[in-house]
Amino acid sequence: MRTWAGAWIVGLLIVVAGHAPAVAGDSLYGKVTEVRNAGLVILDYGKGTYAVRLIGIDAPTEGPPAAEATSFVSKLVLGRNARIRFDHKAQNGEMVSQLLADDPKTGVKDVGLELVRAGLARKQQGYDYKYGELAAAEGEARKAKRGLWAQTSQPK
Repeated sequence: MRTWAGAWIVGLLIVVAGHAPAVAGDSLYGKVTEVRNAGLVILDYGKGTYAVRLIGIDAPTEGPPAAEATSFVSKLVLGRNARIRFDHKAQNGEMVSQLLADDPKTGVKDVGLELVRAGLARKQQGYDYKYGELAAAEGEARKAKRGLWAQTSQPK
C-alpha cells in the first residue's frame, strides 16, 4: 500500500509541475516557425506556440535597417530548432527570453547577441547579460562600423 501511495504522490507532483507557470531561467525547446521582426519570433513547442521577444536588445522597427535585421534573424532561426531561456512574460503575453538557435555549421547561437554583434540591433539601455556580452558585442560592432554603426553620424 505504501509503494502505491508513494507512486501516486510522485505522479501527482509530475502532473502539477507540468502545469506550473514558467519561472525565470526555465528553458523550452521548439522550432521557430515565423519571424515577425528582428526582435519577435514564433516558437512552436509541440503543444502550441509562443511569441518570443528577444531580451536585452533594441532592434530597428522600420526602414531598410529593420528589413536587414529581420532577414538576418530569419536566416539564423527560421525553420530551425531553438531553445528559449525564459526571463518573464510581458503584459501583452510575449515570452521575453534569450533565444538560442541550433546552427548546423557552427553550433548554438544566441540570436540577440549575434544581432548586436552584427550591428543590426543595440543593447537595451540598462540591460546586459551576466558577463557583459551585449556591451562587448555592441562595442565590437561600433569599432568595426557594422550595420547601424556604419553611418557617418552615430545614431542615438
